[in-house]
Amino acid sequence: MNIMRNGKSSPPDQRLGLRAGEWVEIRSEAEILATLDEQGQLDGLPFMPEMLQFCGQRVRVHKVAHKTCDTIKTYNNRYMPNAVHLDGLRCNGAAHGGCQARCLLFWKEAWLRRSQAHSSPGITSTDHNSKAGTSDKDRLFRHTRQVVADTDPATEIYSCQATRLRDATALLHWYDPRPYFADLRSGNVSIAVFTKYVVLAMGRAILRRLNRDPALRPGLGVSTSTEKPLNLQPGEMVRVRSREEIYRTIGANRKNRGLWYDIEMEAFSGESFPVLARVERLLDERTGKMIELSRDCIMLDGAVCGGCRSMNRLFCPRAIYPYWREVWLERVS
Repeated sequence: MNIMRNGKSSPPDQRLGLRAGEWVEIRSEAEILATLDEQGQLDGLPFMPEMLQFCGQRVRVHKVAHKTCDTIKTYNNRYMPNAVHLDGLRCNGAAHGGCQARCLLFWKEAWLRRSQAHSSPGITSTDHNSKAGTSDKDRLFRHTRQVVADTDPATEIYSCQATRLRDATALLHWYDPRPYFADLRSGNVSIAVFTKYVVLAMGRAILRRLNRDPALRPGLGVSTSTEKPLNLQPGEMVRVRSREEIYRTIGANRKNRGLWYDIEMEAFSGESFPVLARVERLLDERTGKMIELSRDCIMLDGAVCGGCRSMNRLFCPRAIYPYWREVWLERVS
C-alpha cells in the first residue's frame, strides 16, 4: 500500500507508530513548515492555515488515521500512511471561505512528537513554539485556493485536506484483512466492538445477496412541504426520529430534497442531542466550490459517523458530522 509522491514524504525517523490514547505535542510552526513541499503538503496531504493555532499544544491521539473514507468519489475506505486524528481538533474553515463542515483534522506523525510525561494538556510549550517566517505562512494561505483551467475567474476553487484526500491516500478493498488488524493493533477499535460490527457487516452482506437488507428498501418519498419548520437553533435539545419515520420522508435514493440519509445515521434514532449548528456554507469536496445552503441543514453535537454499519467504510476513524433535515428531528420538551 505504498503511495508514490513527487513531493516530500515522511522521513523514516519521524514515523512514530502512534496508538489511540497516546499523548503527543504538536511541533512548532517552523518545524512543521520545514517538512512541507512547495505545495504545502507532506505525503500529498496539505497542512492548512487553520492548524497553525494548535502548534505547541499537548493533545491526545483520538484515533490512528491509517485509513479514511473517500467522500469524493467511491465512499470506500482508503489507506493513509503515518497520520492520526487528535482529540477535538477540527477545522474551523477560517481560511476556506467559512466552511462549516468542522472536519476532524489529519496530522502527519512528522508534525508531532511524543509528549513528555510532565507536560500539561492543552498548554503551549515555549521551548518548541518557534515561529515560522511570514513568507512560509503566506505559502499556506496561497494554497488554500486552487487554479483550475477553464474555470470562471469569479468562482473560487478551494483546496483543503478533504478535497485533496484522494491524492494523499491509496485504494483499500473491504476484503483486505490488513486494515482490520491495524484497527485492533492501533487501539482504534476494541475486540468487543470489532467482533460486534464485523458480525453485523457479514449479516448485512448476506441480506444484500438475498436483496432483503432493510437499508436497501426504497423510501416512500412522502412530500415534506407541509411540515412546519422547527427553525432549530444551537443549544436546543432534539430527538432523532425512528428509522421508520425517516424512511417515510426519503426517496429510493435515500435523499430528502437532495440531502442524503446515510446508513450510519440510523444508529442515532431515538437518541437526544443538542443542536450544534445550522449549516449554511459547505465546501463541495468533489469540486472545491463553496455551496450556499438555502434549506434546513442541522448538525448535532455528539452525533458523528462511527463507520460501523457500512462494509465499505467499516471502522473509518474520520468522525464526520452528518447533516440532518429538521423533519428527521423533534424537539425535546
